[in-house]
Amino acid sequence: MRYAVVIEKAGAGFSAYVPDLPGCVAAGPDVEHVERLIHEAIAFHLEGLKEDGFPVPLPVSRVEYMEVAA
Repeated sequence: MRYAVVIEKAGAGFSAYVPDLPGCVAAGPDVEHVERLIHEAIAFHLEGLKEDGFPVPLPVSRVEYMEVAA
């Protein structure tokens, strides 16, 4: 599956979250680190859902960039 991930600047580092997986988050000093951590967090989150007998949410969020006058 392919989930949308939001990566944001947070203080001196970066944070990431997955809109379709509430509570699935990661934080780190740089984007590359956060990308690795959120990938691991998604795998761990999905594994936990399966182990606890919960359905795995389908990825439904999408990301679009809009052009606006600045």
